[in-house]
Amino acid sequence: MGVMFVNRHEELSALERWWRSDSPAAVVWGRRRVGKTALVQHFAADRRTVFHTGAGRPAGGELAQLSRQVHRVAPHQLRDLLARPYADWDDAFDGLAQLAADETLLVVLDEFPELTLTSPELPGVLRAFLDRAAGRTRLRLLLCGSAVRHMEALQEQRAPLYGRFGLSLQVHPFQPAEAALLLPRLSATDRATVYGLLGGMPLYLSWWDQDADLASNLLRLACRPGAPLLTEGQLVLATETERGEYPSAVLHAIAAGRTKHGEIKDALRAEPTRTLERLIALRLVERVVPVTDTERSRRVHYRVADNFLAFWLQVLARFRAEIERGLGEAILPVLLESLPELLGPRWEEMFRTHLRVLAAQGKFGDGIVAVGPWWSADGTVEIDAVALAGRARVPVLVGEAKWAARMDATRIIRALTAKVSAVPEADPATVRLVLCARERVDNVPPDVLAITAEDIMALAPRGT
Repeated sequence: MGVMFVNRHEELSALERWWRSDSPAAVVWGRRRVGKTALVQHFAADRRTVFHTGAGRPAGGELAQLSRQVHRVAPHQLRDLLARPYADWDDAFDGLAQLAADETLLVVLDEFPELTLTSPELPGVLRAFLDRAAGRTRLRLLLCGSAVRHMEALQEQRAPLYGRFGLSLQVHPFQPAEAALLLPRLSATDRATVYGLLGGMPLYLSWWDQDADLASNLLRLACRPGAPLLTEGQLVLATETERGEYPSAVLHAIAAGRTKHGEIKDALRAEPTRTLERLIALRLVERVVPVTDTERSRRVHYRVADNFLAFWLQVLARFRAEIERGLGEAILPVLLESLPELLGPRWEEMFRTHLRVLAAQGKFGDGIVAVGPWWSADGTVEIDAVALAGRARVPVLVGEAKWAARMDATRIIRALTAKVSAVPEADPATVRLVLCARERVDNVPPDVLAITAEDIMALAPRGT
């Protein structure tokens, strides 16, 4: 089943701005499965385009395949590219520039790192071409790639292509309300459940059968030998964490509850700092401090930031070997019992994400500068969300989220108000309270904001 294209309005706007500019080259990058190719194909749909995907072939094979793609777009040119394909990358870029002498031509080189495996000289060749062809052709080059570190390195100061890109666009997984657009037939509560398990990767969301229940989907996607979600987690660990010394071990340690630097170090029996930095750059891990602290805070812990990876590490990996041996259907009830413990923290982050959206829209007044969790130094007081305002970073809002179908506001407000007094600079008399449950918050006073999955996973119009 193909992935329905939704949203990506900001990314498409950025590509359109590049297209209207004078820059001949752009780079689009992001993790596997995040939807880069779909984005670029959507952008290129009404444009004269050559689309070539690198596959790690020998250089001659890549050039022959590119020549065939060009022949399909321009079959009547003087040179027969089927009989005489491009001899090298210089020849290819010169030929493409000639095709774009009078009419703009978009050339997409997808999975660019795969091309450089067998043609390591390609970035230097491309730089020389861009320099000599400046102002002489209407060729536009769009480089795409999933090897995040490689795509970052292309743009670094010492790299041949440094300063040559008019657009550098990193594509990220969908946020909750964006992911909801791929699950229109589900209830808001079910959308929240699916997002909590799979995160914002469009492909994963497209695998979910909206006409089947949770158990049926997990049986098909996770509880059979070779099931898509079962194998995908291992693939993510193998391909997204190729850099760093102990990426898989660090992720497993965090997922097992060893969330402080010292705990991770003890689990690895090695220094994890460089690996943590790399995983944070990939947005697989998040460094979390109390929202009132600075980045230099010593009260740091780490969490697996990607919902699907958390699901795989905390739940599926535990049962993977026996599922592969055929016990998946028997394991399914145990797996389902494990989900509330996983989904609670994921729901809290969805709640904070929604508060940031509301703050950006001005729903809480001007000057909100941060929204995040808070906990006391001794760990006895924890608050799911605190919003700070102004240069003084004064707490103006506190919130509590429960992965429960319903919540009684009366009891929660009493406990939350008591917690507020522990937050530095917070005034319980003026701080606004926000409560969040999946389906309903009962007995809500007029001055308290209630949020449910209907708000967080609302189906926004596709054109907005």
